[in-house]
Amino acid sequence: MRRRYSLGHLILGVVVALSLTPLMIVVDAQEQIAFVSNRDGNFEIYVMDADGGNQQNLTNNPAWDGSPSWSPDGRRIVFESRRDGHVMNGIPTAEIYVMDADGGNQQNLTNNPSHDGSPCWSPDGKRIAFDSDRDGRFNWEIYVIDTDGGNLQRLTNNPDDDGHPDDRYPSWSPDGKQIVFSARREGHVEIKFDVTYEIYVMDANGGNQQRLTNNRNNELSPVWSPDGERIAFTSDRKGNFENFEIYVMDANGGNQQRLTNNRILDWGPSWSPDSKRIAFKSWRDGNSEIYVMDADGGNQQNLTNNRHGDGSPAWLNSPFSVAPAGKTLTIWGRVKQVNR
Repeated sequence: MRRRYSLGHLILGVVVALSLTPLMIVVDAQEQIAFVSNRDGNFEIYVMDADGGNQQNLTNNPAWDGSPSWSPDGRRIVFESRRDGHVMNGIPTAEIYVMDADGGNQQNLTNNPSHDGSPCWSPDGKRIAFDSDRDGRFNWEIYVIDTDGGNLQRLTNNPDDDGHPDDRYPSWSPDGKQIVFSARREGHVEIKFDVTYEIYVMDANGGNQQRLTNNRNNELSPVWSPDGERIAFTSDRKGNFENFEIYVMDANGGNQQRLTNNRILDWGPSWSPDSKRIAFKSWRDGNSEIYVMDADGGNQQNLTNNRHGDGSPAWLNSPFSVAPAGKTLTIWGRVKQVNR
């Protein structure tokens, strides 16, 4: 007896097949790195492809702009700017700004005369962590705000007992549950520069603060790898506040390793989306340039090749930016079967 199949049977068969078959989605992808440069006569936020090509000025403002950080979806960039003309104790101060990824729609989020800096976007795209000395005593603390500038909260609160406490340079863990930062609070003293910084970690609400390093030299600018396994940071373990190098350690502080060894200033690491490469600033060419290297320190290359100062690289860590420049990204997944 010959079976007859209706259109309904055909549709059901396609749905079942899709539920059991990997789905391939191909999208255009382009790794990008935001950075700071003074090549136009003042420090501005630039963006370039991950191979160093297509370098473009985004801010185009006569004031100082720095410290860019991408939103997780790659549509916006948060940064600090001194364009509001605020001065505290004779020192120009910065505000936290946000703009579209093409440089448009630049807006002030903090609107505070004190210095706000080192912004970092949360993985869920809802909050921005930053450091500020807004208590007026040169006592830097870690704060967090919503991406529209609302709901300001202070996460650290270390009293100015010894005249040197600072909590700075926050970076979120990939799951958004923790923040790693640099802190000057243990009384470690370096001959030339007094109390030194160590790397700390805390819960995203400011609780459970723990020290990860204990080296009595400056440990600065920590940043979590996108896979959550490691933290890259800057250190002057030679103890002279001059020969900074890039280091990496496990997320619990173990297995600390030096990646660069140039006896000069290497600073400010930023991970690639696949956690396989690190961008950083280096003075090895006689001026500041953006370099990139493998996550083990190998294959170090100059990306900017510009005679002016380039620094503060920030890799776009969107899940849609993991393909090499000029390539396409293939995403494998499955269509979810819904039981009715």
